Amino acid sequence: MRFTVPNGACDTHMHIYGTPGRSHQDYLALRNRLGITRSVYVQPSVFSTDNTLLLECLVSDGNDARGVAVIDPEADDSELDRLDQAGIRGVRFHDVVAGCLSYEVLESVAARIVDWGWHVIIQSEGERLADLAPRLARLPVPVVVDHMGRIPLDGGIAHPAYISLLHLLETGRVWVKLSAPYHVTREYGRLADRGRGLVNAAPERMLWASNWPHPSVSNKDRPDEATLLDILFDWAETDAILHRILVDNPADLYGF
Repeated sequence: MRFTVPNGACDTHMHIYGTPGRSHQDYLALRNRLGITRSVYVQPSVFSTDNTLLLECLVSDGNDARGVAVIDPEADDSELDRLDQAGIRGVRFHDVVAGCLSYEVLESVAARIVDWGWHVIIQSEGERLADLAPRLARLPVPVVVDHMGRIPLDGGIAHPAYISLLHLLETGRVWVKLSAPYHVTREYGRLADRGRGLVNAAPERMLWASNWPHPSVSNKDRPDEATLLDILFDWAETDAILHRILVDNPADLYGF
């Protein structure tokens, strides 16, 4: 890496599968190598609403970890209380793979979690983001957009989904993870205008994530996480903004 990771830095999106090379201990080794000290564990889609392994990670890490779960939309208050006390701070929506909450229950689940101060995280192919934007803007809870919206390269910063993402940031309740650029291109320099544009639009609501262990990428094509941090270094441009993205923003959103 081309910079020293600040104390208290947080990786806000990764998955634990409990298998060789994808275990909690494997991830902690990566975190130690990068100099990251806090983590937000995101429920893998393959486990759907069985958050057992996720909660075990939260117990193991203690106050250095928070979680994003997949919940039963009909879960009662006692279940949400249990998850909240364990460190869950959000629920996961995803329409690219099965196993997460669907957008059919977006509004009802968002209304359900208001009293716990949770947020929703959404992942969708970028072409759909423009259609989802009006619904996201009306939700009564914060919204976290995974992986910069996974917006296709064509159109650059004029792409309708990118414009929609900038408008969502104007609401003051939407956050963006500057993560997984490889979902769009391996020529990371081609995303520089978008990355810097998002940082300039709302530096106080940008987050960074490794997306380890890069579940949709083959082993031979897996990116180096230090390289992904260096991309953030380029987009942030100043140490103060870098510190804000890695330390202050996740502390605000996840309650570290």
